[in-house]
Amino acid sequence: MCAAPVFNILETNKVKAGCFFYLMQNLSSSLWALLNESVTAKKVKRDSYLFKQGEEASFMYIIRSGKFQVAKVDKDGKELTLRICKKDDIVGELILFKDNPTYFFTVKCLQDGEVGVIRREEFESKLGQNNEMALEFIRWMSDHFRRTQTKFRDLVLNGKKGAIYSILIRLANSYGKQTKDGILIDVPFSNKELANFCGVTRESVNRILQEMRSENLLSVEGKKIVIHDLEKLKIMNNCEDCPPEICSID
Repeated sequence: MCAAPVFNILETNKVKAGCFFYLMQNLSSSLWALLNESVTAKKVKRDSYLFKQGEEASFMYIIRSGKFQVAKVDKDGKELTLRICKKDDIVGELILFKDNPTYFFTVKCLQDGEVGVIRREEFESKLGQNNEMALEFIRWMSDHFRRTQTKFRDLVLNGKKGAIYSILIRLANSYGKQTKDGILIDVPFSNKELANFCGVTRESVNRILQEMRSENLLSVEGKKIVIHDLEKLKIMNNCEDCPPEICSID
């Protein structure tokens, strides 16, 4: 069992009806309203944790602001980053409808933010009373699993280079901004952070990015990457051209 999470909470207050109402992509306004009926807001500081894998699970979280890393950590402390979550994303949803659930992943705050906290048992009860909402949530969960499965497919089947190609394509879909030189990934990532996404060493990332620079596939400006030929990158990685909502980093 991991140590208890450190929240460094600045403020806790009950959210008034309607003030925490964001229409998440792929969720109806009715389900979103159901999610937010009994939400408590908590502000969370950078480098603190919402929860760690293995801990007893009682809450789901909706991101209101900031950025949060979802990662799997092995017994030696090595991290595999699975998602970077931002406003309107849900984390901790895998604990639903399980007896004595524990968290599967660790969620760390990367940027000061605020989350809405939902009690697991309370939300389960509400879904149990509304079959239509329960079905919709199951469909949303299915899409979530599909995104996760495609990430693992790329990591397992395409080797180190393919894994890095896949992460770059996903970053472009999530944070890409078209410029005259190509697609700017408008969020800084260190080579160590990219390595954590791919499950490889930082040295492997350094080498492969250098190869890609020499082939004029990309350039690096500070910690930001510009992809010069995204379509070629997709071809090299045998991309199935999934829609951006599936092929994303979140």
